[in-house]
Amino acid sequence: MRILVLGAGGTGGYFGGRLAQAGVDVTFLVRPARAAQLQRDGLVIRSPLGDARIAARFTTADALPAVVSQQPFDLVMLSCKAYDLGSSIEAIAPAMGPGTTLLPILNGLAHYAPLDSRFGRDAVLGGLCFISATKAADGAIEHLDRPARLTFGERDGDPHSERVQALARACKQAGIDHVASDRIASEQWIKYTFLTTLAAITCLMRGDVGSIVATGNGVPLVQALYAECLAVAEAAGQPVPEKPQQIALKSLTQPGSTMKASMLRDLEAGLPVEAAHIAGDMLARAGKAGIAAPLLQAAWCHLQVYEQQRRAG
Repeated sequence: MRILVLGAGGTGGYFGGRLAQAGVDVTFLVRPARAAQLQRDGLVIRSPLGDARIAARFTTADALPAVVSQQPFDLVMLSCKAYDLGSSIEAIAPAMGPGTTLLPILNGLAHYAPLDSRFGRDAVLGGLCFISATKAADGAIEHLDRPARLTFGERDGDPHSERVQALARACKQAGIDHVASDRIASEQWIKYTFLTTLAAITCLMRGDVGSIVATGNGVPLVQALYAECLAVAEAAGQPVPEKPQQIALKSLTQPGSTMKASMLRDLEAGLPVEAAHIAGDMLARAGKAGIAAPLLQAAWCHLQVYEQQRRAG
């Protein structure tokens, strides 16, 4: 399987790097400055699952059409931030040939409509990941915790398609924890409801889970916010099963937990956030379904104010 990974940041750099480390045919599509860094230092991964320095293959946007003309890609892995989706679509477009599959592993669900519109629904797999990783100042990929899992599957048709099985084989070759799911929509909603709750509550309270649940009203507040998200999932025809609910609530209300959403980390650093794609989209879905979601509304308002202040300088 020949794979193009957009970018070599935390998520794409980690999963693409592990695939390349195992001998899978992986090329990273990067900006010129990152290309120079990869040429000089290689792709460096620092991880509790094992450090690595990989002589990664890469290309830039200017060179991509020529690379594709020599040999098409079987799969493009898209792991950008949601606010970069438009430019990312343009960047990968030259690689999306008639037989190329797109695997988006962005947070949320709002990206599927523009991807389907541009490349066709049949070309786009369902995907998600669980990982906490970032690109350090020296260009290395910092994997911050042990979980590093890819989940993917067909949104329509044969759940055991050859392209899903080929990707599963590549992940197995690389030792990547993965799930080739025959119920990808359910998997996506399980994560989306959890992630939206985590992002909304930690950003709204500007603190980690342990600090929130240590307050008198922290646990019921988290439970109420999660219930709003669960109601949206049910209205969408994807009710979250009881066991994943229990797992999510245990994680979201764990005393002493230092867990916080990556959105809060970005907010604390003064960076753009995926607010519209996560809390904003969940609230919009709630509104269309006639579901009252006052806590989501408060979080979305809070995040919009942050973005206004950030842009104002």
